[in-house]
Amino acid sequence: MTRTPAPAPVDAARVAVSTVIFSVRRDAHDEPVLSLPLVRRTRDPFDGHWALPGGWLDPAESLDAAASRTLEETTGLTPSYLEQLYAFGAVDRSPTRVVSIVYWALLRSDEVDAQVAAHAREGGAPENVEWFDATHLPALAFDHNDIVEYTLWRLRNKVGYSRIAHGLLPDEFTLADLREVTETILGRRLDPANFRRQIDTSDTVIPTERFRTGSHRPARLYRYNRDVELADRGPLTSRH
Repeated sequence: MTRTPAPAPVDAARVAVSTVIFSVRRDAHDEPVLSLPLVRRTRDPFDGHWALPGGWLDPAESLDAAASRTLEETTGLTPSYLEQLYAFGAVDRSPTRVVSIVYWALLRSDEVDAQVAAHAREGGAPENVEWFDATHLPALAFDHNDIVEYTLWRLRNKVGYSRIAHGLLPDEFTLADLREVTETILGRRLDPANFRRQIDTSDTVIPTERFRTGSHRPARLYRYNRDVELADRGPLTSRH
C-alpha cells in the first residue's frame, strides 16, 4: 500500500522579496559605472556582510507592492522601472527555509541623488547603504552574488533588443548617451557607426526635432518609442 506523505508544516518556508537596482553613476575619474546599492546587515546570519535590499512578504500585499516597499524602506529609492526576475529557493541558501522572489530595477543617477537628498532633508535617510560597482562586488550574504550575476546576464541580454536602457536615460537623449549606457551595461566598447545603423533600423527610438548644443556640433535628441514596452508581460495583469 502506498503511504501518503505527511503534509509539510505551514511554516516550513518563508517568502522574502529582494531587488537588484541598477544605476549608471560616475566614478572619481568621471567614467560611467554600472552600480547598485547594497545594505550592510546588522544581525545574524551574515552580520556585517553586504546584501541586496529586501525584506519579508506581508501576507496582505502583492509581490510588486512588497518589492517597492522593501526597496524604499531599505534604500529610500523609488525606481522608474521594476520587473520580477526569478525565484531563488535552494534548500541551503539560508539557515532557515527561505524562498526569495527577486526583482530588478533601474533608476537614473540624477533621480538617485534627488531621492537621497530628499530623504536627508526630511531626516529619514536609510543607514548602512552604499553603492558598488556591479561587476566588482565583495562576498555578499546568502546567495546574493549569484543573484547579481544572473541579473547582469539578463540585463545584458535584454539591452540589445528592448528599450530597457530607457530606465537609465532621461526622456530625451543623444545617440552618444544611449551608446554610453549600452556600453556600460555590456562592459565593452561599441563601434559608433554600427551602433547608429542598428538604432536607425530599429523601432525602439524616435528622432525629435530638437538638438543639444554645446562646444561640439549640435547633436539630435531622440526619445523612446512608448509603444514598445520595457517588459513584455503578455497576458499577465498587475495582480501578481
